[in-house]
Amino acid sequence: MLKADVYQGRYENFRKGLNIKSICIDESTKSELEGVTFAFVCVDNGDARSEIFDVLINLNIPFIDVGMGLKRDKDDGLSGMVRTTLFPEGLSDEVRNKSWATESEDPGNMYKSNIQIGELNALNACLAVFRFKQLRGFYCSNGEFLNTIFNIRSSNLVREGIEDES
Repeated sequence: MLKADVYQGRYENFRKGLNIKSICIDESTKSELEGVTFAFVCVDNGDARSEIFDVLINLNIPFIDVGMGLKRDKDDGLSGMVRTTLFPEGLSDEVRNKSWATESEDPGNMYKSNIQIGELNALNACLAVFRFKQLRGFYCSNGEFLNTIFNIRSSNLVREGIEDES
């Protein structure tokens, strides 16, 4: 089954106004985003991410993109990072130029060849929703950071902004 169909069945009983469609977002489907005021991008394909970025930035829709890069370490454990990046309206091109989000395929990324890592996906989703709620004033925020990296090995959380060096 398509993910869209699974989620529609899961959520339609207790969420009103859902409009779930199974489509690829690109220039030919940008009209589907009419009226969207904020988006979350959660894809495991760098090429698709690049096309989605093009559409969202051209439509001036602010968004948060999440991603992860994993590798098998010498002790056979997984290491890497979980990333959450905000692309605010008016700064999206500058954020994109920082190259925090991979916009091409990385054949060496363990995420593509490994099973889905549920707890890392959940952490990424929580960080994205938390950041969105900060933007909306639900949670306080002490800074205009745009990129958050969680290091799996050290459990360190690093925040970066436009002014930070690459």
